Amino acid sequence: MTAALVAGLLAGYGIAVPVGAVATHLVSLTARTSLRTGVSAALGVATADGLYALAAVLGGSALATALLPVLEPLRWASALVLAVLAVRGVLSALRDYRDRRPVGRAAETPQGVGRAYLGLLGITLLNPTTVVYFTALVLGGSAGTSVTPLEQGVFVLAALAASASWQLLLAGGGALLGRVLTGRRGRLVTSLVSGAVILALALRMALGSS
Repeated sequence: MTAALVAGLLAGYGIAVPVGAVATHLVSLTARTSLRTGVSAALGVATADGLYALAAVLGGSALATALLPVLEPLRWASALVLAVLAVRGVLSALRDYRDRRPVGRAAETPQGVGRAYLGLLGITLLNPTTVVYFTALVLGGSAGTSVTPLEQGVFVLAALAASASWQLLLAGGGALLGRVLTGRRGRLVTSLVSGAVILALALRMALGSS
């Protein structure tokens, strides 16, 4: 049981900690909106990680084999979605700066929070790296051993908790960044830098680099 818990925590942090396009978007989104929106988006990312961990545990090698033909389309779809988000964020920041809109946070609504959750959930689910990562861990860790359903459940929940804790930390950093860069120019610069980083990472993903 302890081994499954530790393995799940390490797996969750292993996939969550490396800062990629999704993490960059999460921080930028929180900085532009509010901690509430960032927390919702962070939980969307963690949910996707948890679902992939569950799928990897239940599917094992069959899942890895089934996904091989669609990994390339998934990578391109993920890169396209991230590129669209980056361009949209930059255009929105330019429009706000040009129109001299107030720097206060926009009023948050349950619909906006829900959209943030579903948006980050979808982006993360499109990332084939996550499912390949978890499948490799499960196959490697369970080779020659018998894993009980309880241990599988502990592994999945631990991976979910680890991912959630890291994503919430990123959201908190985004909220702090948003408070520091309260001026119109500061927000514009932040959005432009974030957009450039996300576009670069999306291009790298599309080209299949890792």
